[in-house]
Amino acid sequence: MSAHPAPIPLDADLAIEDLPSDTAADVGRLHALAGVMRGEKRQVLGFPGNLDFSLEELAPLLGMLFNNVGDPDCADASDIGAKPYELAVLEYISRLAGALPSDVYGYVASSSSEALLHGLAAARRRLPDAPVYASDQAHYSVGRACELLRMELVTVASLPDGAMDAADLRLQVLLRRGTAAGAIVAATCGTTMRGAVDDIVLLRGAAAAAGPVHVHVDAAAGGLIAAHTSPQPRWGFGHGADSLNISGHKILGLPVPAGISLSRREWMPQVMGGEYVGTSDRTLACSRSGLTSLLLWARLRSLGRSGMAALVMRCQEVAAYAVERLEEAGVRPERVPGSLTVTFDRPPAWIVKKWHLACSGPMAHLVAVGHVTRAAVDELAADLAAARWEAAA
Repeated sequence: MSAHPAPIPLDADLAIEDLPSDTAADVGRLHALAGVMRGEKRQVLGFPGNLDFSLEELAPLLGMLFNNVGDPDCADASDIGAKPYELAVLEYISRLAGALPSDVYGYVASSSSEALLHGLAAARRRLPDAPVYASDQAHYSVGRACELLRMELVTVASLPDGAMDAADLRLQVLLRRGTAAGAIVAATCGTTMRGAVDDIVLLRGAAAAAGPVHVHVDAAAGGLIAAHTSPQPRWGFGHGADSLNISGHKILGLPVPAGISLSRREWMPQVMGGEYVGTSDRTLACSRSGLTSLLLWARLRSLGRSGMAALVMRCQEVAAYAVERLEEAGVRPERVPGSLTVTFDRPPAWIVKKWHLACSGPMAHLVAVGHVTRAAVDELAADLAAARWEAAA
């Protein structure tokens, strides 16, 4: 990524002015924008948001405010939210992550980065002087959360497949023994560029010399995939996680970003909100989008457990197919077993732009979420092969 991304110029035609605009013209403009995005959908291969969903029948929900105030499991004074639907989502995700719903506290956040911040705040409350150990493949939001929470961040080396190196974690902990009270391990389930999954059983053992250990799992990209992979990686509450965050819009697909925060209840305090809201509140946001919970609920209900498993399996099959086709194109693809991410040699800029690829240094990747088809993979492979032929000519 460039150190200085290209700025987006202000479009004078979009200015909000003193007088009301022409509503019909504005609606037409927005419909045209949606049409452009639909036309690009099949070529968005580099980013993990599934664009293969249809929730247009829920449009009447846009005529109401659904404001979930405070904790999902407590009534509030406004009573204009959608908390029962949020609780149904949390129950489903909790069980997928290996926990009984009664044993964890959670809520639907605006994004997985917010949910990660919430989880690390719980870890800091539990171990206020412990450093956070995260791999060099962790998402940048881990570093940003540590900065906001004023937590020391220790970078741990990663293995060739992108997973955190337990041996280096043990070394980093030993280097700080006697000066740090405990350890917070920020593990990753589905690293940004390779889709690797950290083994939290190994990592907890590696950090044990520090004393008490809190393991938070950033499962934004990989949690729902890991939960439906056999054999299942050691990533969730059943494997020793204390808190975790999952994205609601990546493999699942939603029209808005969403995240789910889950933490063991014993690490969450009972915090009352103001008298006027009439509820307890352990969230970061207080007022939260009930609409997001409704969309998550509708999407999960439309799939069911069997449909979710079938979606993950189909995406994994496309990822395996992509490895075969990109090998034929000569771009040295690699894939962590079970992952939807396939890395390969970084291609020319025109291919990166055409296929909306994500790049880091000499490497690019595609993520085989639901809208990514074998036909699109074939076309990408043809472009990559042609680019190599032209470079060699």
